[in-house]
Amino acid sequence: MSQAATLNGTSDKQNLLSQNLSDTLIEAIVSGQIAQGKKISEPELARHYGVSRGPLREAILKLQGMGLVERVPHVGARVVQLNPQQLIDIYSVREALEGMACRLAATQLSSQQLSELKNLLEHHQQYLQQHQGKAYFEQHGDFDFHYLIIKGSNNQYLVNLLCDELYHLLRMYRYQASKQVSRPERALQEHWAIWQALADRDGELAELLMRRHIARARKAIEQQHQQTFPDQSLEANASTRQPQGV
Repeated sequence: MSQAATLNGTSDKQNLLSQNLSDTLIEAIVSGQIAQGKKISEPELARHYGVSRGPLREAILKLQGMGLVERVPHVGARVVQLNPQQLIDIYSVREALEGMACRLAATQLSSQQLSELKNLLEHHQQYLQQHQGKAYFEQHGDFDFHYLIIKGSNNQYLVNLLCDELYHLLRMYRYQASKQVSRPERALQEHWAIWQALADRDGELAELLMRRHIARARKAIEQQHQQTFPDQSLEANASTRQPQGV
């Protein structure tokens, strides 16, 4: 084997290791195994996962690009800590962009993709019934109703913004706050209504229902914050505090 081939093989292995490590760290942060606000210790993580510092630094840089890790002066890298105002801002952006994605998906989704979405919702419905409606299915990637609709929009800019930059931040919040802010049965009903609009190829209605769905989730965050901190208020713009189309 030539030296060039050996170097290419080594590079491919390092890239694969970095990707696998990124995925592992993402799940650890999303699930709370690595807590919000926790300082990232490269030596500690290298020992824990049995890896060298090179691939670990690449993985941390990738997470930094996703917004899961931030650099703080005189502190270094740490896991991002979401506050209620940041969540409101994220949900406001998400409401507009996912509404657009849903409208596009109404004309772009194939019959097979619509069938897959229906099967997914039926799976979620069975999960709710098995858990007496106390929790929604913990979703990720191809098991996420929203994720599949965004992908189905066939608009790569929307996919990049929502699935790469915001997706794991939202997963982290949904996973760690599911006990405080949970409306599983209503969420499933709203998902079914969105699916029907998509199946009817009604992009205008699909967008309206998606925006309402996300706006209700945002308001649930606001209400939970107000109950926890009654003396504090979220300084959101009036336009972002009113659910669109309601």
